Amino acid sequence: MGQHDDLLALVGSEIGVSEWETIDQDRIDAFAGATGDHQWIHVDPVRAAQGPFGGTIAHGYLTLSLIPALLADQPLPVPTPKMGINYGLDRARFITPVPVGSRVRARRRLDEVTEVAGGVQLKMTVTIELEGSDKPALVAETLTRLLW
Repeated sequence: MGQHDDLLALVGSEIGVSEWETIDQDRIDAFAGATGDHQWIHVDPVRAAQGPFGGTIAHGYLTLSLIPALLADQPLPVPTPKMGINYGLDRARFITPVPVGSRVRARRRLDEVTEVAGGVQLKMTVTIELEGSDKPALVAETLTRLLW
């Protein structure tokens, strides 16, 4: 694998923890607008206050979509690739609801490095932690391709 041997040495290791990010109602509403998912538990604070979560919660897919942005400031120990591609997910679980106003951060572990044409594919476990909660908001096995 040559120039990417540093990655192989990191398999099984944590390779980044993001800063905390606040999830506000404006972000939830913008995600609802972008996706067409206007379910009241996300966008109706008055009704949601009487619901099962005591207020609005972020969409699970909003939480999932934050992974690239949360980890953008956590560079990998490799030469800068021409591009990185989100190749998909092997598994994702929405474990704990993310209430409006709460803070989340991403924690990333490198699980596997596989050579692909022009680069490598990384399988990583990303955990989205919810501040003040013993359980994470999300755990996802992500696939990323780095191409040089």
